[in-house]
Amino acid sequence: MSVDDDFKLDRQRWTHMALHVSDLDKSIAWYERFTHLTLLDKREDPDSYAAWLADRRETSSPFILVLGQFMEGKDPFAPAPHYPVGPFSHIGIETMSRAEVDRAAALGKEDGCLAVGPLDRPAPVGYVCFLKDPDGNTVEFSYGQGVYDMFKEKWGDALVD
Repeated sequence: MSVDDDFKLDRQRWTHMALHVSDLDKSIAWYERFTHLTLLDKREDPDSYAAWLADRRETSSPFILVLGQFMEGKDPFAPAPHYPVGPFSHIGIETMSRAEVDRAAALGKEDGCLAVGPLDRPAPVGYVCFLKDPDGNTVEFSYGQGVYDMFKEKWGDALVD
């Protein structure tokens, strides 16, 4: 291992993805309905509201979805617009079965947020559907991509703390 590899392993950690939202409570409800994520924390400061959602089963290496809503006139990025993630750029969620993808697609269709699928795509994509959250961000539900299997195959089960 090189010095650069040691630095990356010792100093960096994949922790979160943050999305700007227009209605925090609506977005929390959407992610709790459609995904495996649960509200971990919700907070407010003088400029914004924020929520952290996570998979409560991922205790060894948690990854947080941060949702943030700026108060009127308090957006530090203004006047730049906040674009949604998509159409191809997306949050990817791997499921354990085709039935879970079908379920996500059926719920999405029922709620009017199904964007694509479900459909079979060539490897390594697999069986997928894409939903749009309340702000238009794309969320993919997949089966058969083998993201975790590839990780284990290449790097094993050992975690680096």
